[in-house]
Amino acid sequence: MKLLIVDDDLLVCQSLQLLLGNEDDLIVMDTAINGQEAIEKCQKEQPDVILMDIQMPIMDGIESTKRIKKQWPHIHIMMLTTFQDEKNIRLALKAGAEGYLLKSASIENMAQQIRALKAGTVILDADVLKRITEPDKMLLEGLTERETDIVELIAQGLSNKEIAEQLFLSVGTIRNMLSVILDKLEIRDRTQLAIYYWQRKNE
Repeated sequence: MKLLIVDDDLLVCQSLQLLLGNEDDLIVMDTAINGQEAIEKCQKEQPDVILMDIQMPIMDGIESTKRIKKQWPHIHIMMLTTFQDEKNIRLALKAGAEGYLLKSASIENMAQQIRALKAGTVILDADVLKRITEPDKMLLEGLTERETDIVELIAQGLSNKEIAEQLFLSVGTIRNMLSVILDKLEIRDRTQLAIYYWQRKNE
């Protein structure tokens, strides 16, 4: 099975070329550093599977995927990236990618997924799948996801100790984060914070 690796990080390209090349049935035929170069490589020697990064100069992976799938629909494309945001996931799949894996995946897992992709299976990392199947979580303006979690638990009436146990953090950490949250939102105390949360929740 012939692979093309597309990533603007040369170290990533070299590492994947070396490690995946150790698999008996996988041949890394070439690498490319942007989406435009990927198209040119496909014209010269069509790969079976492309591992495509998303954010690259000149042409990103999503646009490249769209053009490659239009011209060579039989080429399988696996997005390989550090990004898990829902927008990129949906755009990649809409462009024609059949798989979406995180670069943190092990080489063994990656090789297995490449084989499955070639066999016709749509591949989505478990964390990625969770992102696009779960409803969007409400984030309070100016707060991180973890800070919003704390506000939500406060609004449910939990004490600092109970919140600490649920989030696997120390009581001191929760106390410090609560202080930061109150400062960010310019709110006096946890009671006002709970009121603020439910007002936003019901908007």
